[in-house]
Amino acid sequence: MSNALAAFVLAFTFQTAPTQVEITADRAEMQVQESVQLSMRALDGAGRVIPDAGVRWISSTPEIASVDETGRVLATNPGTAKITAVVGSVTASTLLVIHELPATELSVRVPSDRPYAGQALPVRVTALNRLGDIVEVPVLTYESADPSVAAVDGAGLVFARSAGQTSITVRGGTASARVDLTVRPDPGLTYALTPLESQVRTGDVVRLQATVRGPEGEVRAFPEWSIGGVGAQVEDDYGEGVFVAEQPGTYRVTARLGESAVASSVIRVEARGVEAELIQIGRGAVSEHHSGDVWVFEGVDGRDYAYVGTYMHDWMKVWDVTDASNPVITDSLQLDARRINDVKIHPNNRLGIVTREGAASRRNGMVFLDLASPAHPTILSEYTETLTGGVHNVWIDGENELVYAVHNGTRAVHVIDIANPEAAHEVGRWGIDNEQRSLHDVIVQDGYAYVSYWDDGAVILDVGAGTHGGTPRTPTFVSQFKYPIGNTHVAWRHGKYLFVGDEIFPPGFNADGRIDTRGYIHVLDLTDIENPVEVAKYEVPEAGVHNVWAEGDRLYVGYYQAGIRVLDISGELRGDLYQQGREIASILTIDENSTTPNWPMAWGAQIHKGKIFSSDLNSGLWITELKERPKVIS
Repeated sequence: MSNALAAFVLAFTFQTAPTQVEITADRAEMQVQESVQLSMRALDGAGRVIPDAGVRWISSTPEIASVDETGRVLATNPGTAKITAVVGSVTASTLLVIHELPATELSVRVPSDRPYAGQALPVRVTALNRLGDIVEVPVLTYESADPSVAAVDGAGLVFARSAGQTSITVRGGTASARVDLTVRPDPGLTYALTPLESQVRTGDVVRLQATVRGPEGEVRAFPEWSIGGVGAQVEDDYGEGVFVAEQPGTYRVTARLGESAVASSVIRVEARGVEAELIQIGRGAVSEHHSGDVWVFEGVDGRDYAYVGTYMHDWMKVWDVTDASNPVITDSLQLDARRINDVKIHPNNRLGIVTREGAASRRNGMVFLDLASPAHPTILSEYTETLTGGVHNVWIDGENELVYAVHNGTRAVHVIDIANPEAAHEVGRWGIDNEQRSLHDVIVQDGYAYVSYWDDGAVILDVGAGTHGGTPRTPTFVSQFKYPIGNTHVAWRHGKYLFVGDEIFPPGFNADGRIDTRGYIHVLDLTDIENPVEVAKYEVPEAGVHNVWAEGDRLYVGYYQAGIRVLDISGELRGDLYQQGREIASILTIDENSTTPNWPMAWGAQIHKGKIFSSDLNSGLWITELKERPKVIS
């Protein structure tokens, strides 16, 4: 062997067999919008540097920082970013601390600029950075011009002390702002808190009322809430103290109403206990390929059917599930597709729609099914004209004979008239004006469309509610809720709440192997639909959420590798619902009939005639039933 060839072979061996990867950065801390350059070197078993080793850079926290192919990191949000270098089968990671930009503008307000002596009231500050974004945790200092009239502590709580005038100055970053106060004489105020005592379960919300009274009646209170012990929380909601506990125990909640005026309440909390269990009653095993979404309905022949889509496969499966304990495949339907992600049935049960992605013809769109014989559906027509780029999800508005389609190409919601499915045509469209947008799902409920727009969050559209000028054919914007982590995958409205689920897949996952997904459910209060507020979350540890379905006081969740979960959503929701024990039942969707042994990937859950129908990415159709346990009355 020549020396040159030997050197080539040696270098090739080194390049394909690194044993160690090292990462260096020119600094470990940075601010939002700053960049840092990472460098990497790969070493062989002898500790020698492998020249020109190919590297793939991955941001494990894309919501905090991104990284390009050269290793340059761009900070986008505060937090700790994890960046990984992959060389062959060897990886190495480094952590970068990203700080918020400092405040350059402050706005200051108090709930009353004419408090009585003896009262306490908070200073509320909004801090903006040079980009115009809110600084979530600004570093602030407070100062009173005359502490004998009103003092202020380091957390921004003002104590009115004597009649007179003063001002409170707030400083942060390069900015400062001032608010003026006129303190009135104390007329002889008294303070109280109700209820004085409560007995509840974990997850139950108690609303506490602090009152201040003077000779002429009630005076507005500005309580500062605190709680004794861990395992519970109390938040202020326009003067009310909202208490909820994750752990059983006895808690004292205190309202500080003045410099020397406090009132307290005792709340005893017991565990919720086990209320139900999920029982498997039927199984439609599919182990030769991955399954997709499922839709269950009663056919025109009076029998029940479950249509199941596929992932990386081109056949839709038809199951007769009239006998839920013994599902039977009656037919399958082959389409030009690499993915039949979504299946929906018209409320008249005579028309079905399946979506296509990855068609060899590059004309994806929707396929309409004739369900005159639901055990053997036939293709009625296709619509691809404005949806060639692939359709991920759809929603059928049967009352108005419309379909709202999520188009991968335009990343917009397309409104399709299906009054005549054989001559379907587009009549409307709505999309975010953002070139980086990514659209995933749409659900229409009571005249509003809830659109899952990935990093742009959940978007609410008026599509017939009439509150914001929208019609079914002309969607109009109502509001938007987004959060730094992004990956908004699904949104489901139930009562005053919107349940919004993330979907986070690991970089470079293998669909034929174990997939460690992440993501959880954000619970938004839509009392003011123009201003959604996140009030609670549901997060199963070490797993990722997918699709949801709500009915009655129950939320049914396909939680990927955590299986099917059922959540009690009765009453008011606040805090960490999983830690509170509001999860009442679960089952892992796994048996020997699976594409990936010992790894569930529950897709979702649909309630039909009291039973729960679910599909699992790895194992097909599952039919379960929620068995409520008798409540013990003490």
